[in-house]
Amino acid sequence: MARIINKDTTVCMSLSARPSNFGTRFHNYLYEKLDLNYIYKAFTTNNLKDAIYGIKALAIRGCAISMPYKQACIEFIDELDQSVTSIQSVNTIVNTNHYLKAYNTDYIAVAKLIESNQINNTTPFVIKGSGGMANAVIGAFYDAGFKSGIIAARNQQKGEALAKRYDYKWLRNELDIPPEKAQLIINVTPIGMLGGVEAQELAFPELMIQQADIVFDVVALPIETPMIKYARNLNKKIISGADVMVLQAVEQFVLYTGIRPDDELIKQAADFARQNI
Repeated sequence: MARIINKDTTVCMSLSARPSNFGTRFHNYLYEKLDLNYIYKAFTTNNLKDAIYGIKALAIRGCAISMPYKQACIEFIDELDQSVTSIQSVNTIVNTNHYLKAYNTDYIAVAKLIESNQINNTTPFVIKGSGGMANAVIGAFYDAGFKSGIIAARNQQKGEALAKRYDYKWLRNELDIPPEKAQLIINVTPIGMLGGVEAQELAFPELMIQQADIVFDVVALPIETPMIKYARNLNKKIISGADVMVLQAVEQFVLYTGIRPDDELIKQAADFARQNI
């Protein structure tokens, strides 16, 4: 029997430059299984300010925020959670009585992945990128006690500012980094993203992937980016953007509904969401 949408249905949404079906399938699957009168829809926008104010005006309960809006949306928010204030990057907005509070569940997801993968915080890492997602990832590694980090970013102003904030080093080009300083490599750029101009490219040079011990790509679509596929063929330890996507989506679901699904239901929702995305 189809779910009935009515005047009391709570609406949640996402904003992304390249919307996917993952969030809509994941959240709507859980709404149905838990018999919640909610619906979730993905959007893009060419007017971020009006889109955020529309969340407030139309009583949209929650909104997931993706690239390239993670930092730009901050000026339109009423309150920033602590998960945002330290890294200045938003991926979740919760609307309570027309009052918008921003969170970053990417940070929570990455922190959990560091712990579950038992990554030693003495491991030297290189992170490529300096955008909103980079802030969340770097913040999680810094708070986990990682001291030896290099930020490789073409944007010198953003890269240097990020490196200074966390007492890491900035370099424009990752090719200048010796292998012993890049045991863990992390991509937080759109390189390898489905539908992008660099969708078929490796985020790091082949030699760096070959010499790394751990390869982490936060790009969630496709499920296996070119870099993840290449690293898997080399039997490297892998952390994928798909892992981040599921964990952060669960935290968003909890913020929107106040309900935390059990592990089996989360797995079912994730498997369902990965189909036809």
